Amino acid sequence: MNDILTIEDVAQYLRVSEHTVYDWAQKGVIPAGKIGTVWRFKREELEKWVNARLSGNSGNVEFSENNRKTDIHVETFLSPDRVLFLNHSTRQDALSVLAENLATAPQVKNRRELVEQILKRDALMSTAIGRSIAIPHVRLASVTDLVASVGISRVDIIDFQPLDDEPVRLLFMIAAARNQHVYYLQTLSFFSTHLKNQGLKNSLLNAQTEREVWNILINIEEPLKTKV
Repeated sequence: MNDILTIEDVAQYLRVSEHTVYDWAQKGVIPAGKIGTVWRFKREELEKWVNARLSGNSGNVEFSENNRKTDIHVETFLSPDRVLFLNHSTRQDALSVLAENLATAPQVKNRRELVEQILKRDALMSTAIGRSIAIPHVRLASVTDLVASVGISRVDIIDFQPLDDEPVRLLFMIAAARNQHVYYLQTLSFFSTHLKNQGLKNSLLNAQTEREVWNILINIEEPLKTKV
C-alpha cells in the first residue's frame, strides 16, 4: 500500500468529508504536510494519530462531533451468535469470515456492501491498534443501528501490520449507521481503552465458549472504570 495518502484517502478512511480533512490539516489538528499546494499525509503518522484518539490519549475534541458522553452497553449491539472463534492466519480470511457473521445481524441490510467495505477500509489502512487487537469498522447507509461481531483467534494473524508488530488475536468488528458518528467513535474508544487491561485480554483469549466471551464483554463496563 502507498505510504503517502491524499485528502480523499484520509476522508474515506475516517468516514468524514474531504472538507473536514482539509480543515483539520489547515488548523494543524491532523498530521499533514504540503507538497507544493497539495496536502499529503503519511500513513504511519495518521495511524498513530487515530490510535491516540481511540485510546483516549488526546484532549482534542475536534475528532468527534461534540463532547456528549453515551454510556456503552455491549449487550445492546452484541449477541452470543456474533462471537466467533477463528483459525485463520491472514487478515483477509479472518475479516471475511467475521464480516459475513456481522452481516447476519438484522441491523445490516446489505451483506455484500458490508463485507466489501470492511475489506476495502482495512486495505486502505490497517485497523490493528496494537496489543494484539484490531477494530475493523465502517459506517454505512445500509446499516440501521450500531452492531458488532467479535473474533477470538486461536492462531496469530500475521499480516495486519500493527505498529507494535504484535500479531492480532482479538478482533472487534463494528458497523454503524451514517448518522451515528459520535456513538461510533465512543464505541471504538470504549473497546480500545478497556482492552489495555491485560487481565481482560487473557480472559477473552482463554475463553472456551462463545457465551463465555459474551458474558465477559457485557460485564466489563463497571469493573474496568476503576481498573483502567
